[in-house]
Amino acid sequence: MTTSAAAAANAQTIERFYEAFSRLDAPAMAACYASDAAFDDEAFSLRGRHQVGGMWRMLCNATKAKGADVWRLTWRDVHADDTSGQAHWDAHYRFSATGRLVDNSVDARFGFTPDGLIATHRDSFAFWTWSRQALGAPGLLLGWTPMLRNKVRATAAANLATYLARQP
Repeated sequence: MTTSAAAAANAQTIERFYEAFSRLDAPAMAACYASDAAFDDEAFSLRGRHQVGGMWRMLCNATKAKGADVWRLTWRDVHADDTSGQAHWDAHYRFSATGRLVDNSVDARFGFTPDGLIATHRDSFAFWTWSRQALGAPGLLLGWTPMLRNKVRATAAANLATYLARQP
């Protein structure tokens, strides 16, 4: 694949990923990842398509169950070259653990396999801003502390492990 063809394929993968995300189509999202993909954000550090796809299934299913009425995703600034890419996305959703509405603004960076699948995916967002919206007073008071960040990561990991254990 030439460099320009690889760049176009990688940009198409990003677009396909966010189109699926906007529909809460976790299987289509998971299909964008390589089998040994890595995903990292403020709540998760995952390795392999099983974990990454499982996280998206868990989050999409929770949104469908408790927040489909408010769910909205937009994305822009999709850029890719032959090995990497980036995009910005904004999500409006109901945080299932508290029922609170969240507007999250996220910058995503991707690394790609030679065949155009996502090998690495890093989402970055303002944790304190997110925690104030998602958690209310605890997020406002403690969202800047490593203690709350670690608690959110531990809870997210435990929830995902429980979810994956219940899957066939």
